[in-house]
Amino acid sequence: MSLEFLIASAIAVLTAGGIYLSLRGRTFQVVLGLTLLSYAVNLFLFAIGRLVVDRPPLFAKGVTDHADPLPQALVLTAIVITFGMTALVVILSLRSYLESGSDQVDGRTDIPRDETPL
Repeated sequence: MSLEFLIASAIAVLTAGGIYLSLRGRTFQVVLGLTLLSYAVNLFLFAIGRLVVDRPPLFAKGVTDHADPLPQALVLTAIVITFGMTALVVILSLRSYLESGSDQVDGRTDIPRDETPL
């Protein structure tokens, strides 16, 4: 099994899980789905920089072949943006729950807490 197949599989699983959770009816599941999607995007950004093993991330003396630092910078920026986005969505969902008394995404209160609509 190659490294590329492993990374592609991880991206596919994170994306599928993120989409599934984002389409659920409860706010916490939507937050987790968005977080999984952001992890998938981070892995994708990291993978587009050509995965290399045993190469320095920046220039080094005597080494002509190095890893591309741009995807690493993009992933670090994406992690910070994801943290801010997750904090905002958690606060919005908490505010929605406190105002409506329901954690349903559409704000419906007629569904009992332990039952989920199909």
